[in-house]
Amino acid sequence: MKRTLFAAVDTISAILGYASQAMVLILIGSMLYEVVARYAFGAPTLWAFDIAYMSTGALFILGAAQALREDAHVRIDFLSSKLPARIRGAIDGIVFLLVLTPIFGLLTYVASYRTWRAWMIGEVEHVSPWAPLMWPFYSALAIGLAALTLQLAIEGMRAFSATKTQNSYKIET
Repeated sequence: MKRTLFAAVDTISAILGYASQAMVLILIGSMLYEVVARYAFGAPTLWAFDIAYMSTGALFILGAAQALREDAHVRIDFLSSKLPARIRGAIDGIVFLLVLTPIFGLLTYVASYRTWRAWMIGEVEHVSPWAPLMWPFYSALAIGLAALTLQLAIEGMRAFSATKTQNSYKIET
């Protein structure tokens, strides 16, 4: 059961990691189009700035769970590297499961509520001349935060039930 849950959350994180990679392509494509339209044809777009900040925000948060799964976040471990593996695992477990998971769970709730509210009232970006709908952007943030919350919980459970070897957890059986 535990391995199946771990695998399911890891799969969700991996899928959202691929979605994050797609957002990079959208960002690059929109910026190339804007540069050509602006400098070659003298016709800047109304939507380029909005696409840029929305796709950058989405790619960051959608890729966060995958980065955590692969232990790709920056970590300052000059003190914890000197501790025994069991103690490091306990510290990681407490921080991931009991501190970060509730915080990101609350952020997920807030983002989900904001998404629902934006959809219900048809919220648009008010400072943009293009005025795009905001619920698609907010929903990407809510999905990314939910995946990060799940991955934090799984990494916390892994830390409590495993020893840490190099940069990955090895499950003891």
